[in-house]
Amino acid sequence: MEKIEERVRGYWTKRAEDFSTVRRMELEDEISERWINEIKKKLPERKKLRILDVGTGTGYFAILLAEQGYDLVGVDLTPAMIEEAKKLANEKQLDIQFLVMDAQNLEFPDESFDVVIARNLTWTLPEPKQAYLEWMRVLVKGGILLNFDADYGQQVLCMEKKGTPDNLNQSGFHIGMTQELKEESNQITKAMEISKKKRPEWDISVLEELGFLNTQCDKEAGNRILRERNGKDSPTFLITVQK
Repeated sequence: MEKIEERVRGYWTKRAEDFSTVRRMELEDEISERWINEIKKKLPERKKLRILDVGTGTGYFAILLAEQGYDLVGVDLTPAMIEEAKKLANEKQLDIQFLVMDAQNLEFPDESFDVVIARNLTWTLPEPKQAYLEWMRVLVKGGILLNFDADYGQQVLCMEKKGTPDNLNQSGFHIGMTQELKEESNQITKAMEISKKKRPEWDISVLEELGFLNTQCDKEAGNRILRERNGKDSPTFLITVQK
C-alpha cells in the first residue's frame, strides 16, 4: 500500500507549477503587505533573524521575509515545489536556501533558528505532534513559532457528510485544481488523523502536553489578512509559541 507521505508528495508534484502561478499572483497582491504586517508584529525586534519557513511550498513566506532583510531557509517535502521556489526567488534576486526535507523530521541541529513559520501545513501532516516537537527543537531559547493554519480536514469531512459540492475552482487561488486532483486531495485529507480533531483546540492541548506553555491562538488572523478570502467554514488561525 502506498505510504501517505508518497501520496502527499505525488499530489503536490502535480500541483507545483500551478501553485507557483498562484503564489506569483499573491506576491504582487496587496495581501502580501497584510501578511508581512501581521508577521512582523510577532517577530523579535532585531534585523538579523534566521528564519525557517517549514512547508515552504513555492517559497511565498520565504520570499516575503527575505525581502525584509531576514536570513531565510525554506524546506518542503516535494522536490518540484522546491524547484518552483528557487525560480521565484531567482526572479526576485533573493538569496534563499531551499531544501527538500520532511517537516516532521528536520535535518538541522538543535537551536538553529530564531523563528519557525508555517502556513497551511499542519493539516496535511500524518504526524503533527512529531512536527511540533521538531519545530520547537530547532528554535533557539526564546525563539518564536508562528503557525498559520485552518481546520480544512473538518471542512472536507463535513462537506462529504452533507453531500455539499466542493467549490474550490470558484477561487482564483486554486488555479489548475481539476476534479481528479480535488478527489485525491480529499482522499488524502480523510486519511489524516488530524482531520478528526477539533482545531485549533487540539493544537493548543498538544503543545501544552509537550511542555510549551507560552502558547497563544489568534482566531481573527485570517479575517485581518485574507478578509473576504478567509474561509467561513475553515477560517485561518495563528498559533504563536515562544520557546
